Amino acid sequence: MNIATQTLTEHLRQTIWAQSLSAAEMVQVEAACHEQFVPKGGFVCRKGEALESWIGIIEGLVKINNFSAGGKSVTFAGVPTGGWFGEGSLLKDQARKYDVMALRDTRVARMPRETFEWLLETSLPFNRFLLMQLNERLGQFIGLVENDRTLDIDTRVARCLAAMFNSHLYPGLEKMVHISQEEIGYLSGASRQRANQSLQLLEKEGLVALDYGGIRVIDLDGLRHFRA
Repeated sequence: MNIATQTLTEHLRQTIWAQSLSAAEMVQVEAACHEQFVPKGGFVCRKGEALESWIGIIEGLVKINNFSAGGKSVTFAGVPTGGWFGEGSLLKDQARKYDVMALRDTRVARMPRETFEWLLETSLPFNRFLLMQLNERLGQFIGLVENDRTLDIDTRVARCLAAMFNSHLYPGLEKMVHISQEEIGYLSGASRQRANQSLQLLEKEGLVALDYGGIRVIDLDGLRHFRA
């Protein structure tokens, strides 16, 4: 199915966490969730907001970021189609500690806090999913710190692309990534021009192909171990 034509209900039913829910549980989830459209450059949520929902990306791409005291933008992660995020903040019951901005027009699914907490209380499989989700997220952020402190820009771009291929966090992604050079720059901490140079290098290495409208990953393992 073309993800761009998915309804909210179709998206919910294809998530990893939904596969282990009962039919009765899914009826309640589908009735409670709602969809939101966020235009490119718009905020899905803002730092300091009260936490009201668990958030999934039906279609689009967002970045989770913050600003340093000096005004420098720091990007923690990009969340593409199929990804869900915000479970950690809901579990801690704290105000959101980061901004989430749409890098392109994006359709967002929102599961109300009450439904999220109900699943926590009643569904052991959902709890197992969240345990895996948090473990994968921890590994992602540890890798981000390592990349930011020890790797050059070319390698950061390679790892940035590779990090998007996590079958648990981002199950909807295909080998053709519909992402622009500007978006790659945002997510890897590089300018669009510098990201373009890195992508051209990765293409020469046979790891990716720069197609119209996106990037085709040819050697995922090569991206993960580029200059390792």
